[in-house]
Amino acid sequence: MLNIKEILVKESGIELWRIENALKLREEGGTLPFIARYRKEQTGTMDENQLRDMFDRADYLDELEKRKEAILKSIEEQGKLTEELKFKIENCLVKNELEDLYLPYKPKRRTRATIAKEKGLEPLASIIKEANSPESPKIDLSLAAVDFISTEKGVETAEEALAGASDIIAEEIAETAELRAWVRNFFTEKGIYKADIKKEFELGSTKYEAYRNFSIPVREIAPHVMLALRRGEAEGFVNLDLDFEEESALTHIEGKTIESRALNIQTLYKNIIKDAFARLMQNSLVGEVRLESKKFSDEKSIDVFESNMRNILLSAPAGLKPTMGIDPGFRTGCKVAIIDETGKYITYKPIFLFGSDDKMNEAKLFIFDAIAKYKIELIAIGNGTAGREAEKFVRDLLKDAVNKPVIVTVNESGASIYSASKLAGEEFPELDLTVRGAISIGRRLQDPLAELVKIDPKSIGVGQYQHDVDQKLLQKKLTETVESCVNYVGVDLNTSSKELLTYVSGINSRLAESIVKFRNENGTYKNRRQLMKVSGFGDKAFQLSAGFLRIRNGENQLDNTAVHPESYHIVEKIAKDNGLSIDNIDQMREKISSIDIKKYVTEEIGEPTLRDIVKELEKPGRDPRAEFKYAEFDDSVKEIKDLKVGMELEGVITNVTNFGAFVDIGVHQDGLVHKSQIADRFVADPTDFVKAGQIVKVRVLDIDEKLSRIQLTMKSDKPIEKKSFKNERQAKQEPSFSLDDLKAKFGK
Repeated sequence: MLNIKEILVKESGIELWRIENALKLREEGGTLPFIARYRKEQTGTMDENQLRDMFDRADYLDELEKRKEAILKSIEEQGKLTEELKFKIENCLVKNELEDLYLPYKPKRRTRATIAKEKGLEPLASIIKEANSPESPKIDLSLAAVDFISTEKGVETAEEALAGASDIIAEEIAETAELRAWVRNFFTEKGIYKADIKKEFELGSTKYEAYRNFSIPVREIAPHVMLALRRGEAEGFVNLDLDFEEESALTHIEGKTIESRALNIQTLYKNIIKDAFARLMQNSLVGEVRLESKKFSDEKSIDVFESNMRNILLSAPAGLKPTMGIDPGFRTGCKVAIIDETGKYITYKPIFLFGSDDKMNEAKLFIFDAIAKYKIELIAIGNGTAGREAEKFVRDLLKDAVNKPVIVTVNESGASIYSASKLAGEEFPELDLTVRGAISIGRRLQDPLAELVKIDPKSIGVGQYQHDVDQKLLQKKLTETVESCVNYVGVDLNTSSKELLTYVSGINSRLAESIVKFRNENGTYKNRRQLMKVSGFGDKAFQLSAGFLRIRNGENQLDNTAVHPESYHIVEKIAKDNGLSIDNIDQMREKISSIDIKKYVTEEIGEPTLRDIVKELEKPGRDPRAEFKYAEFDDSVKEIKDLKVGMELEGVITNVTNFGAFVDIGVHQDGLVHKSQIADRFVADPTDFVKAGQIVKVRVLDIDEKLSRIQLTMKSDKPIEKKSFKNERQAKQEPSFSLDDLKAKFGK
């Protein structure tokens, strides 16, 4: 059998000791974030992506080996396992090729070939195959077939006998692994996908018009095109075929199969090959090629989804500040929720920003009072219906205020799903769905990652053809992405929800619930070691999770860093040797970079870990996410009808696909920046230039109000200016405008 580790070495170029250590660490229960972050010496500093690729490949090869064992056992039980076949199976590295080798021996339903065998025609098939030998004397096959006529077995004529024997040979040819591999590759390299809209649909009547009279080589089809064609086919609009030169395929098979110089044998074999190809090879192999195109498209689309998800989850937080969350609406009013700096719900009120003067004045007074009473520093407004109108209302209301709260439009995709979820019901059982939505909008501004982990990643509104791709693979990859983001940022042990804790390395849902329960019963955690008092929390869970959990203002300042407790003794030694104190983290921050770390290398802790420690102590407790930035939409543009060609606008990228980027410019309909319009140079992959959540300047190229389509361009030589503020700038600021003065404008 294969040596999986040696294969990994050969394929990746990574040294054997690194691969062996990484696999051993995983076998011992190590999680990917833990191994990548805290076991760099053992893996030779392999990062998460390298480890994940290596683990995935190891799992693939392991599954392949298990399948080989089952196949070898099956063939051996049939008494048909030869040394040559065994060698081929044992050295196979691809699942498709393995199944090709097994196909002739795979138990199958009754076929024309098995029926012919039941009629005793296998010996006649052997005679025909012998006649195909170059050295074989000329044989009269019709005469040979007479001996196999048997009324009892259902063979009435010599022609029937020859036809049955031909069926046996056709199946053998169709199941020859080398021929199947060649045809599969031929379809892939030389085949052409051809699509058309079904005749019953008139020109311009479907959303698939781009695929009317459409063709493209199999090897060149883009992932989004493949998925679109399959969707159109499934919905009954599109006919999709794989076209190829049949004569080329038949000629190759004939060249590999026909050996006889006798014309009668050649003619017979050509007919057999044509039947084998048309009846037994073509459809199955076309299906396999289409499936491979689908798998490739799935993987690439999921890669895009992953990238978008990572960028959205790692969006810069506005910070832990008192926040007003507004879920806007016209008829039913705006739902306003107040949450404190930790995201804790305080109060709620519905207000009407549109309608009678009395209701509008009441809304204004509530906003003023709430800002003053709760020291509001952030106002988050959902970008759904009435979002732009609500934003303008609030901005106009506070335009004369000094040190007014930062007003930000928040993408509310998935907020309604969270509001109606079991989780939201458990968190706020006494609150209406709309109130929960306003709370979620506010929390998304404070910390996008902490809030977005509460909903299914597929509901966040990024990705392409997410419902058409392999759902099992999509779920796996998105879960890995969420785990990666959560552990990259770290989690506040005293404020995090059980949902967020569940994604921390080494913590499952049961442990997360126990952590929150302990916190509720005993108060905030003072140090990481208190986790050992949590029910079910053992040494392994502590080892895997402690470095990713943060405690602000705890007993040990290192508990608010990514330094693992297992390395505290090294930090203490460094501090002692250099006259520093870990109780004064700022003092260490000033001097740590000048310390020679090489003299602290041990067998357990090497330079990679020491460099991480130094990096962490240089900025203790820092959030690795970028500084918060926000876009300001043009107040004069609220609907698609307000747009004009050439207009320059600021927007936020909401989704990146293989073919371009979608940008929210505040008109309730994202505009598309095709990849040809992203930059002044050629763009092969949009993700190399833009990312979800990025603030950009765009110009309007074209507007189709009827179809709600907006074409945008980012081509520009001008630098893009972004609105931003530093979290520290507004920390603990009191509203400094006079509420009495502002109230006087509207009356009580």
